[in-house]
Amino acid sequence: MENKEVILVTGASSGIGLLIATTLHNNGYTVFGTSRSPEKYKDKVPYELLPLDITSEASIENCLAILFSKTKKLDVLINNAGAVIAGSVEETTIEKAYQQFDIIFWGAVKMTKAVLPFMREQRSGKIITIGSLAGLIGIPFEAYYSASKHALEGFFKTLRFEVKDFNIKVSVVEPEFFKTNIDQATEVAEATIGDYDRMRKSIMDFFDTSIANAPTPEPVAKIVFDIVKSKNPKYSYRAGRTAKFLPILQFFSYKLFESGFARTAKF
Repeated sequence: MENKEVILVTGASSGIGLLIATTLHNNGYTVFGTSRSPEKYKDKVPYELLPLDITSEASIENCLAILFSKTKKLDVLINNAGAVIAGSVEETTIEKAYQQFDIIFWGAVKMTKAVLPFMREQRSGKIITIGSLAGLIGIPFEAYYSASKHALEGFFKTLRFEVKDFNIKVSVVEPEFFKTNIDQATEVAEATIGDYDRMRKSIMDFFDTSIANAPTPEPVAKIVFDIVKSKNPKYSYRAGRTAKFLPILQFFSYKLFESGFARTAKF
């Protein structure tokens, strides 16, 4: 085991995390995944799953204690675990907004801070975070999800500078819509304000259609695999045509971006 690079993938029991972890395992890496319910999935994945609730610092400490009882190093951390809380800004409670940041932003931050001392001591490592197109543009009825993904961008752009001298590489992958089980991990705020009914229905229908018609996420796993292999990975890796095109359109012509988005989503 110790002759292979050791990789920890959070949220590796389903969706993109499962695909990433399986791809790396099949290419000879020593992969540990995490899940809130590892016993439920342990016979369905080819790598070991460790227990982890990304919102709990005690759970993070326990997860890493188990990991380092099995290996003496960690070469790559892949921050993937996440869920979506959807709804209008006005209808989503502040408690749910905090919960969204706990899952997406603070979960990745706490996990990263927990592994940094080990990577800094060994003077090597990679931290790869699965961001989103939503971290580059605004997504209606996903304001808090978008905000948490935007926050990841700012955090990891800064961290990349700070840990460069320790040979720790920081990258973020920013996928467009891909066909995953993200809809099963989406919580929608209660619809309490009638003024949003028409737009809410249009947007939710657009999300459902986009995910149903989206390609499968093999390109995301391929990008992560390439980052792991790279000696000097860059910061940003955008996965999918719209992830590359829409941020550019937004930057150069926000009005055109906004009108095009509204027309496509029919709201």
